[in-house]
Amino acid sequence: MMVKPDGVRRGLVGQIVSRLENKGLTLAAMRMMVIDPELASAHYREHRDKGFYGELIQFITSGPVVAMVWEGREAPSVVRLLMGATDPAKAEPGTIRGDLALDLSQNVVHGSDSQESAEREIALYFPSRDR
Repeated sequence: MMVKPDGVRRGLVGQIVSRLENKGLTLAAMRMMVIDPELASAHYREHRDKGFYGELIQFITSGPVVAMVWEGREAPSVVRLLMGATDPAKAEPGTIRGDLALDLSQNVVHGSDSQESAEREIALYFPSRDR
């Protein structure tokens, strides 16, 4: 999971971490960083041919992010449920995006959509972490 630049700028990291801890997930790794364009390209590789790709890269590299590894039963699915729909206008109240996100392009958080994606993204952001 990642708190995107808008979430970091707005001081929402602690609130987001608390929501995941309160759900019973365990924070296994955390790193604040500014993503460079090369890493952003690797992260969003499946979107390269889409019209919004450039905007994604520009936004995710616009300021610091907080990348995290969360562990627990069905962690990727649980995180996605807590995050809410990608479009905050469609996200349920009580979810991170439903309560905190401003719009589709500034939706506060990113979460892996599967265990496989989580493993790939963990390797990108925590390359020296034991798996």
